[in-house]
Amino acid sequence: MVPRRAAAAMARALPAPPPARVFAELDAAPAPVPVPVPAPLGRAGPPVPPGREVHVSGSAELSARPDRARVSLRLGSRKEAAGAARSSVSRRLEYIAHSARLRGVPEENMTVTEDFSRVENTYQMEAEVSIIFSDFGKMQTVCNQLTEKLGTAVTISPPHFYHTPEAIDTLRRQVCVAAVGNTQRKAQEVCRLFGQSLGKPLLIKEEETKEWGGHIDSYLPRSTDSLTLQERIQSATAYASSRVFAVFEIKGKENRRNKLL
Repeated sequence: MVPRRAAAAMARALPAPPPARVFAELDAAPAPVPVPVPAPLGRAGPPVPPGREVHVSGSAELSARPDRARVSLRLGSRKEAAGAARSSVSRRLEYIAHSARLRGVPEENMTVTEDFSRVENTYQMEAEVSIIFSDFGKMQTVCNQLTEKLGTAVTISPPHFYHTPEAIDTLRRQVCVAAVGNTQRKAQEVCRLFGQSLGKPLLIKEEETKEWGGHIDSYLPRSTDSLTLQERIQSATAYASSRVFAVFEIKGKENRRNKLL
């Protein structure tokens, strides 16, 4: 048997229980102001029954993989003659562009930057090609082909994965719709628990949204050279959550026949 003082000390040492979470509540809405209705033959009209509501909160969390990847390729040539330096780089640029076009990459997704300079008694031509892919399988095929054909004559950087603004907007809409759907299902469960039938929504309000992870289109350098392709995609995955508060009308007793079905 534990002495009273010891029991009290043990009770003080135990953590307080977490507060109860209320995700739904049934409310009797205040009765609306009656509207005068002309009664036939001088009789009073029927009283307007007070409305009933169910207040529910729900949430959802979704993720979206990146929908774009940018690959940068660098190449250069240093020759005694200016024309030879230019020609060497131009032939490789044409081959890179041709390989990308064969895989369905549009011209507007390829950007070429060239730099021509004189170094001592030679001419140096350098170029960088930036290619944006929406199909990651085609990206790997193009990069493997260029590595096989050009070898050390071209330097291919690891792909940078990111989201377009349209992809982020789609994720925001989807997570909001999912949160509303979860909230409505909660309301239906509460109504069934009390043998009631859920009516139309009276109020739907998004209370909180959060976003984290993922990369937006950016040229910022990232020290992720040791990551695998799948690890890069995972690190660029975007997440979003939404919490919704809703008020639904309660229509009345649930139809038992529908319940059995």
